[in-house]
Amino acid sequence: MEKTDIITRNKRETATRNPSIYSLTLEELQAWMVEQGEKPFRATQVYEWLYQKRVSSFSDMTNLPKALREKLDDHFVITTLKTLVQQTSQDGTMKFLFELHDGYSIETVLMRHDYGNSICVTTQVGCRIGCTFCASTLGGLKRHLEAGEIAAQVVKVQKALDEQGERVSSIVVMGIGEPFDNYDELIKFLKIVNHKKGLNIGARHITVSTSGIIPKIYQFADEGMQINFAISLHAPTTELRTKLMPINKAYPLPKLMEAVRYYIEKTGRRVTFEYGLFGGVNDQIEHAEQLAELIKGLKCHVNLIPVNYVPERNYVRTPREQIFAFERALKKHGINVTIRREQGHDIDAACGQLRAKERKEETR
Repeated sequence: MEKTDIITRNKRETATRNPSIYSLTLEELQAWMVEQGEKPFRATQVYEWLYQKRVSSFSDMTNLPKALREKLDDHFVITTLKTLVQQTSQDGTMKFLFELHDGYSIETVLMRHDYGNSICVTTQVGCRIGCTFCASTLGGLKRHLEAGEIAAQVVKVQKALDEQGERVSSIVVMGIGEPFDNYDELIKFLKIVNHKKGLNIGARHITVSTSGIIPKIYQFADEGMQINFAISLHAPTTELRTKLMPINKAYPLPKLMEAVRYYIEKTGRRVTFEYGLFGGVNDQIEHAEQLAELIKGLKCHVNLIPVNYVPERNYVRTPREQIFAFERALKKHGINVTIRREQGHDIDAACGQLRAKERKEETR
């Protein structure tokens, strides 16, 4: 059977598939328990089994009555991800290509730092934003992930770390897809992994990045969450940003900066601007000067990113000395700036690159 036929069949099966229990917040699970005539504390027990003991079957939840375990099995599934490819870099970075229940695939990355283990999660199968430098958008958007499918990535990687006596200490929502294009499921995921009975990842150890969907930036500011917030900026002018990121046509840079100012004023929190450096495109001193002018006075930080080469794209890496010159130019204007440490350079490190290589039928 052809891969496309399998995906079509699995999509039909998905229509009658039970929802993922990982998609439920604790409050939603408590409400479900009450509807079923159960005590609310049963929801807490289930959460402990899912996120602390990390079982893969309701039958393993041995302190629940058998009838309740059967009821859970009738109503929900515990999302499982099939590992298609696992790559390990010399620096310890691990990249996973996971297959979902409908045959589509996603990427998840584990990065090791001095301060702990960080996991980069995916929020969509593909992406419709169309950034001209990104492999994630090849083939467009296939579908949104459910909150449970995002959470399952963390659980899956944590299970691998369990064998080494380690844990996930931070999360970055910067994998395949635009998180704010899947906003409701994103917020549910954040609440689930942040909850002390869930994976108990502190809000200030979670970072969400957006390419600039302006209405959702305002909404996110009003959520009152202590989650770290990043903007994929990549250009200091409207004209250049439109060339790199077509989303700038719908949400132009001046309006984006207004939304950023609102976020800072509303939350009092710092914003990180992610700035990928592309050789001969946006990496000249004049660009650094323009960037400094754009963000002056803001409570912010600039993260300079030496780009990974993507075969399907034409951009090249900025020379090392030019990266340092760009950094110096920003610092001269008092801008808080760092250069992102390169990780996974000897594997398919660029976001979406492993999926593009292994699953060509999805990214064509």
